[in-house]
Amino acid sequence: MKTNFENLKQTIATLRGPNGCPWDKKQTHESLIKCLQNESQELIDAINNKDDENMKEELGDVLLQVLMNAQIAEEEGKFTIDDVIVYLDEKLHRRHPHVFGDHAKAATPEEALALWREMKKKEREGK
Repeated sequence: MKTNFENLKQTIATLRGPNGCPWDKKQTHESLIKCLQNESQELIDAINNKDDENMKEELGDVLLQVLMNAQIAEEEGKFTIDDVIVYLDEKLHRRHPHVFGDHAKAATPEEALALWREMKKKEREGK
């Protein structure tokens, strides 16, 4: 049984497929930049307005931009949305050693942010 996310991934692939939407099929990473900027700003506005219903819609629109870019990358043989998800999950684990590792616990949000920054710096030094 497919999950909602799998259904959505298939919808995006269909929109960009041979019998899909001409507009969607024409998009590139570069052409989607303005869409991502607009949708991100609309999400920010919904958050600032404490408009939960609109926020739900705008989060979906931002997710659409992520999925469209990942679909384009998959078509180009570069990476998939699953690669993005795995990378993000691994990064969250690395950057939260106070939660997922044996590092000292962060007692405050400031300590957690300091650990995040420390781990990010170590990652960059390792590259």
